[in-house]
Amino acid sequence: QVQLVESGGGLVRAGGSLRLSCVASGTSFWINYMNWYRQAPGKQRELVAGITSGGSTNYADSVKGRFTISKGNAKNTVYLQMNSLKPEDTAIYYCNAVVLQGGTPYWGQGTQVTVSS
Repeated sequence: QVQLVESGGGLVRAGGSLRLSCVASGTSFWINYMNWYRQAPGKQRELVAGITSGGSTNYADSVKGRFTISKGNAKNTVYLQMNSLKPEDTAIYYCNAVVLQGGTPYWGQGTQVTVSS
């Protein structure tokens, strides 16, 4: 059973930055896919950014050029650097991990990001 723990959320003014961290435990394997999703009040959860074990990344159009996903030096650790934050980025951000393609997705408990105007 993989456990994911996120940290780094908070309150920031528009134009500011935050860095989210996600640490996975409970598996001896390298996790192939780690992603960040977010869910704003009244909206569906959406994919923000993803990274593979090989380092390939993908981003939602709404965050391209502002957010950067990266792997940490520690095994199964991922970061989301968020710059030029906008009020519409306000949401609960969730870390997601899939150990092997087609496998069970695991979720963290989420971390709140609030951007004030």
